[in-house]
Amino acid sequence: MNGEELTEQETALYDRQIRVWGVDAQKRLSKSHVFVSGLKGTAVEFCKNIVLAGVGSLTLNDDNPVTEEALAANFLIPFDENMGGGGSLAELCCDSLKDFNPMVHVSVEKGDLSSFDVDLFEKFDVVVISCCSLAAKKSVNEKCRKLSKQVAFYSVDCRDSCGEIFVDLQKYAYAKKKADETVECQLDYPSFEEAIAIPWRSLPKRVSKLYFAMRVVERFEEVERRKPGETSIEDLLNVLKLRNELCLAHSLNESQIPDSLLERLVVSTKEFPPVSAVLGGILGQEVIKAISGKGDPLKNFFFFDSVDGKGLIEDISTS
Repeated sequence: MNGEELTEQETALYDRQIRVWGVDAQKRLSKSHVFVSGLKGTAVEFCKNIVLAGVGSLTLNDDNPVTEEALAANFLIPFDENMGGGGSLAELCCDSLKDFNPMVHVSVEKGDLSSFDVDLFEKFDVVVISCCSLAAKKSVNEKCRKLSKQVAFYSVDCRDSCGEIFVDLQKYAYAKKKADETVECQLDYPSFEEAIAIPWRSLPKRVSKLYFAMRVVERFEEVERRKPGETSIEDLLNVLKLRNELCLAHSLNESQIPDSLLERLVVSTKEFPPVSAVLGGILGQEVIKAISGKGDPLKNFFFFDSVDGKGLIEDISTS
């Protein structure tokens, strides 16, 4: 949208959601630019949600070809698409998303995520990365923090029936209603690197076991130079050994990271579509709140496990 006001067409198309979050919030959405890298099930659920919500533009990054696993989790890929011969995941998803809402500009940014410099992220208001390595999460988050403008950063991971969302809004000001008045609030967020560097022994005793388990698997993949999800049952003994070493270093009881939970994360690395839908919905909601400046944002981790059906917000920070 070029002007400050919504067009008549936009007002008609977004009428229902304008009734929910107001005209000003819709204006901000229509002028926002979102970047998404890693187009597996959870990420495409998120993309669908924000395209329907009416962001200004969405840029997709994923040069990987179509695989059988991608077809099972990504509903944006046409059923008749031949694996490996019909373009990258980003190109195929781009074509499908344009049909969801022609008023949103959807495009593709080719290249490896790790090769992008700071200037690329300057174009965006929101950066979302999915199924990325530990190094990529730290690097992209740090690049977003170096920009002269404030860019919201999110990472999301889904492994079978479990999932995690991380949020970094830096210094974030927002408004919320309290009784009959509007209160201005501010939150200070740590970077991903700062958050996971906090000693485990200093965290509250009831922190989600999934937080610790994800850090163990993430660390294992880094040490073994594996891509996210490149683990199997053969790795379980070494993962358990690493768990024991990390628990000793952090003075944490090993029972906080159950063998059964680590086994699920190591063995069942594919995304479970119902869990992807939950995580994609939560992520879409959080990005809309961050762009519009309305409502309490999530700080700073969200965990979901379909085994108990619970979603937990954990504030892993020093403030």
